[in-house]
Amino acid sequence: MESNPADWLPQMEGLLQTLNEGVLIVDAHDGVVFANQCMEELVGLPAVELVGQTPSHFYSGEDLEFLNEQIAHSVEHGRNRYEFYVPKADGSKVPVIISSRSIKTPDGRRLGVVTFTDISAQKQAEEKLRQANQELAQRQREIEADLALASQVQRSLVPQATRWGQLSIDTAYLPVRTIGGDFGLVVPREEEHLNLLVCDVSGHGIGSALIANRIYSEAISLLEQETDLGGLLRRLNNFVIQQIMASGFLFSMIAARLDHQGRWLTYANAGHPPAFWISSIGECRRLEARSVVLGCFEEAISDEPTQQVEIAPGDRLIFYTDGLTEVFNHRREMLGVQGLERIIQRAAKQSLVEMKQTVLNEVAAWRDGPATDDISLVAIEAL
Repeated sequence: MESNPADWLPQMEGLLQTLNEGVLIVDAHDGVVFANQCMEELVGLPAVELVGQTPSHFYSGEDLEFLNEQIAHSVEHGRNRYEFYVPKADGSKVPVIISSRSIKTPDGRRLGVVTFTDISAQKQAEEKLRQANQELAQRQREIEADLALASQVQRSLVPQATRWGQLSIDTAYLPVRTIGGDFGLVVPREEEHLNLLVCDVSGHGIGSALIANRIYSEAISLLEQETDLGGLLRRLNNFVIQQIMASGFLFSMIAARLDHQGRWLTYANAGHPPAFWISSIGECRRLEARSVVLGCFEEAISDEPTQQVEIAPGDRLIFYTDGLTEVFNHRREMLGVQGLERIIQRAAKQSLVEMKQTVLNEVAAWRDGPATDDISLVAIEAL
């Protein structure tokens, strides 16, 4: 038995009432002929007030123009899907995904079936995410400003190239991040002697920089008290262990003292890469450590931590951190202390400034990729 075309629409309406999306059926003139219960709830109006209405009853201006363009697209292609909104009776707007499809009824009429999927929850989540991203971006800007200030402060502590007595001094500081855990310290004591420290705190970034700056401040205080170099290392070691108590943070340090004439060098090395002593004829010797790395063991400092050597005019001293030695080429070969020593020997005849730059350039040329560790360097020449 053939179905009666007149029975088709009520049957379809009954099916559409079971859907959890708003549904309209519109005629060829875009007039509403049916609205399901979900659509009533979506707009806050009974179906009887929706039937017979066209888009111009609910929309105006650019919104109506946009909607008419979408309807024309639906008519031309038979279907369409886009994001828009449904106006509620209370004046608010419900964000929806509108899907439209053109169908032909058994009696030959053309109707449009339009579904409205409420995406309010999704939009609320997107808005929360947008606000969270704005807050994160603001926090990021604040952090970057803080880091820029911290970097400026830390760079202000970097010793500058200078001349003191019969000594010429040049320096370099290259943190791998905005701020780092290395520092160099050059402090003249009137016309008596020149104090020099190079320190390397493990790790990178803010934590290392904070500890390095705290060690820097404590070292300045101890030097003002005329603490001997062995006592300096011992007290800094105890200070970090007892006062900072930062698990996982260690530091190495080489401390040196030169007289005003630049003829005697006293030094103490605790777990730090050996400094280089280059004679005026190019002979290179290493100033090795007698004590181990600091910040972990109270017994890190040896019973006789200091050594003394006599310096001649034309001799040079190179103090540095392991950012110059623990670098790898593309074959994963480490430059090491021996490799750095060869670079320094090749550059020994250059001026002190040129020598420093050559060392930095050749280490960078050896290194495969960007730097992964902070670099500090202090170069001294006895005149």
